Amino acid sequence: MKKLIALWCFALALVQAKAQDFSQFKKEILVQGADTLKYRILYPEHFDPAKKYPIVFFLHGRGESGNDNEKQLTHGAQMFLADDFRKKFEAVVIFPQCAEQSYWANVEIEAVNTKRFFTFVKGGEPTQSMSLLLQLTDKMVKQPFADKNKIYVGGLSMGGMGTFEVLRRRPSTFAAAFAICGGDNVANAKKYQHVPLWIFHGGLDDVVSPQFSYGIYRELKKLGHEPKFTIYLKANHNSWDSAFAEPELLPWLLSQHK
Repeated sequence: MKKLIALWCFALALVQAKAQDFSQFKKEILVQGADTLKYRILYPEHFDPAKKYPIVFFLHGRGESGNDNEKQLTHGAQMFLADDFRKKFEAVVIFPQCAEQSYWANVEIEAVNTKRFFTFVKGGEPTQSMSLLLQLTDKMVKQPFADKNKIYVGGLSMGGMGTFEVLRRRPSTFAAAFAICGGDNVANAKKYQHVPLWIFHGGLDDVVSPQFSYGIYRELKKLGHEPKFTIYLKANHNSWDSAFAEPELLPWLLSQHK
């Protein structure tokens, strides 16, 4: 019994510590007319508004959509809260939340017998959430503390798709990006061909085919701008766990500059 109580207390302490960590991401909102984009923002431990800092945008997957301004921290937030990151890198990190009725990317999705099929659009108008994200990006880049030469974006699944989308809509804004188990219409790749990019996918992904990531990699390579490309042969859709464990991911990202 004592052992069970000790284990329960330990688990409770972990949950409380995690909640406390996430509270370091401050809750903010962007209001544009009748539309609202909720987001969380993490400042460096010794933030000085007179200094210049890199800014990292992280785009969550479909399962974290909503309006609670919390779920978007489910995957990836802990990576930026790690002591190694906080001590080694001073950066502003932003986790926006896509609305439930919207989507980061301009993609057509059809479900057949629980299987989803994606058709990525070439061009087209941005979704409501992407439009708000673009406005948030422009707003943050204009902040006095923003290092305009070190603006980054990354995401997973729907957020990986959104990463490609925001890159093609603001290619001159970003110094580098990473996309995990995402996808795009290969015809859009030429718009962000000059942005350093690291693409990840699970070889067994049965939700978003790895062919989508490979298509972008192949197209960029044809254009003469070969991105970093990592396939986890035994990983399914949650290849983000493996990507987050890459020791060089954040150092590589933050070493890039315009």
